[in-house]
Amino acid sequence: MRRPLWILALLLALAVAGGFAWLGQWQMSIAVRSDDPELVDTETPRTLSEVSDLAKGVTEDAAGVVVDLSGEFVPGDSRVVAPRQNDGTNGAWVVGHLVTEDPERAHLAVAIGWAPSPEAAEAAIPQLEAAAGFAAPRELEGRYMPPEGPQVPKPSDDPQAMPTMIPAHFANVWADVDAPVYSGYLVLHETADVPELLAAADLDVVDSVPPLPAEKVNWLNVFYAIEWVVFAGFAVFFWFRLTRDAWEKEHELKALREAAEQEAAAGPDPERDLADSRPE
Repeated sequence: MRRPLWILALLLALAVAGGFAWLGQWQMSIAVRSDDPELVDTETPRTLSEVSDLAKGVTEDAAGVVVDLSGEFVPGDSRVVAPRQNDGTNGAWVVGHLVTEDPERAHLAVAIGWAPSPEAAEAAIPQLEAAAGFAAPRELEGRYMPPEGPQVPKPSDDPQAMPTMIPAHFANVWADVDAPVYSGYLVLHETADVPELLAAADLDVVDSVPPLPAEKVNWLNVFYAIEWVVFAGFAVFFWFRLTRDAWEKEHELKALREAAEQEAAAGPDPERDLADSRPE
């Protein structure tokens, strides 16, 4: 190990290990957020036009924000989305078609109420749309949510059923969609005359859950940092293994040479030569 060749190899291994250690430190620095991220106020109501732009999707800052808006529901366009959970219980949502007034007459999917089963939700739609003032202009409040991903139906499922909230899907089944459609949807809150509207159709209010704060630790980056540390240790171990292999090889060759020299110094052995000359 004290030979110049292996000292240089050790320096190279330490340089490689130092590079791996630096990469591990860098990976850890981006995995753990040392400063508190800027929190978005999701509970103070803002106008929908302030939160969302029709030309864009639902941004991270807009997802889960409580918004105020005005508009009127379109009779005949209410649909059922199932399964939907409310307070841990499976059921279904009644989703309405709202035509907004601000800043323009755009279309928005609204989760109006929850029923304990898809059948109960289907039965609630005629009662809901028959309620007084259903199609009248109204002021609403709710939580603006991003669209959900599509779900491939099973062969036994109804192909017309809607298991997820996809506003683009609703736009294909709504009547008279002649304006832009919001990419997100609204979870309706119990404000103004909404409780009377839900009571007329025997629906429960939909759970409106604030979004969880962003995690301060990215565990994937933590695992990457640990891997870099392991690589750094392996670089030094690799040098040690090569050095030890070279040392063992030299000692084996030295032992063979010493054995050959001792055999040559002892001279010929008649008995051994005689044994070697006998046929097997």
